[in-house]
Amino acid sequence: MEVKIYSNYDEMSKAAAELVAGQLAEKPESVLVFPSGDSPTGTLNCLVDWANDGRIDLTQAFIIGLDEWVGMDENDKGSCKYYLKNTFFDKLNTKLTNVTLFNAKADDLEAECERMNNFIASKGGLDIMMVGIGMNGHLGLNEPGTPFNLYAHPSELDPVTVEVGQKYFDTATPLTGGITLGLQHLAEAGKAVLIASGAKKADIIAKSLQGELSTAVPASILQTLDNAVVLLDEDGAGKLNK
Repeated sequence: MEVKIYSNYDEMSKAAAELVAGQLAEKPESVLVFPSGDSPTGTLNCLVDWANDGRIDLTQAFIIGLDEWVGMDENDKGSCKYYLKNTFFDKLNTKLTNVTLFNAKADDLEAECERMNNFIASKGGLDIMMVGIGMNGHLGLNEPGTPFNLYAHPSELDPVTVEVGQKYFDTATPLTGGITLGLQHLAEAGKAVLIASGAKKADIIAKSLQGELSTAVPASILQTLDNAVVLLDEDGAGKLNK
């Protein structure tokens, strides 16, 4: 695990985008996973700008969404699909054709997970899997207690996730479950990239990166991963023992 600390959110976001740009320069058909939420917006904005001005080419890449709320799609404002569509895909001048997102309305969620697992395997695995971190240490919707060795799976949401997740919706919204790539995907990716910022995340970042290795804190798996790159701003890194 490599930890890099930047002066602010914008610098951290640019550094994450540079990792993606470097990967695309080496392998235009890279398989890239992006999360939703507050953390990746700056990174995605950079990638949109660079793609639209010709600095990078995303058209050959395979883009995968990290997770989704069960029962939601791009028509639900707080959904992961909605976020990626409106923050990323729709802002690109060139339409992306190699996008694979979870169908969280599928009748058989286990089969949907198997579809995603098979797709990733068919492409030779993930080149970059980018994640944020939840206030309870979740990565994607790998909630506290999730085994480290799972691939894509349906997820029973932790109460903290249900509470914090309300910020993405205009009105109180029942969050009944999740579907997510697994921590085994993170372990096997070419690069496992965590982006996290802000003083409110400082405690869980320190607990994850320097605390006990435990499934109770899913992000603690990063301590064991040689492929992990953790990008923080100074506020997010504020509780780390340096």
